[in-house]
Amino acid sequence: MTTATWNGVVVAESDDIVTVEGNAYFPRETVRDDVLRPSEHHTVCPWKGTASYYDLEVDGQVNRDAVWYYPTPKDAAKEIAGRVAFWHGVEVC
Repeated sequence: MTTATWNGVVVAESDDIVTVEGNAYFPRETVRDDVLRPSEHHTVCPWKGTASYYDLEVDGQVNRDAVWYYPTPKDAAKEIAGRVAFWHGVEVC
């Protein structure tokens, strides 16, 4: 089981992980909805497409743009459709 933990709280866990460029992509439905907050941040990857982000909020603390996903990934990245990845201090193990 792979888990994503921030501030000592497990925010996602799954046995169904897709790894791309060293990042573990979790199925979106395995992430706790109660810790996600919409973000206006976006970035563009030339081969994956445009990424959108969520902030994480745990025990009143916010980790800005700590979760990213590709709402409409390009064909080369179709295996990450419906999945999210973590960074900014979120421990994935």
